Amino acid sequence: MTVYKRELLFGRWIGNSYDQQGNEMVEHAHFFADGSFEFCFMTHDEQGYLVEQVIEMGDWGLVGDIHFTVTKNELIDENIYAADLANEDNYHAYKVIQLSPDSFKYQHIITEESFILKRVIDNIGHC
Repeated sequence: MTVYKRELLFGRWIGNSYDQQGNEMVEHAHFFADGSFEFCFMTHDEQGYLVEQVIEMGDWGLVGDIHFTVTKNELIDENIYAADLANEDNYHAYKVIQLSPDSFKYQHIITEESFILKRVIDNIGHC
């Protein structure tokens, strides 16, 4: 088992993929050092219009090569609602495939679906 340093995940990340209907799905992820996260999932149609946006907040962790998340809140129409912690869909575990300072590839333990996130660079230049 490879052991990954959790500090490598601190910061902002982005990933995108396409569903079977050709809609682009974009994920913005922010992992904080205190173990909290904020995810924004957006779906755009083929013309680029925003179809759906979901914002989740909760806790995350990294132990060895296992990454996990627990969704505790959702932001809907600028209001924060507590997630149903009895709902198993709010708990996820992933096997880390690759983690570097600029790329994070992981696979869901149950569905085996793979995801790739790229680090968002805050300072592009020296302007």
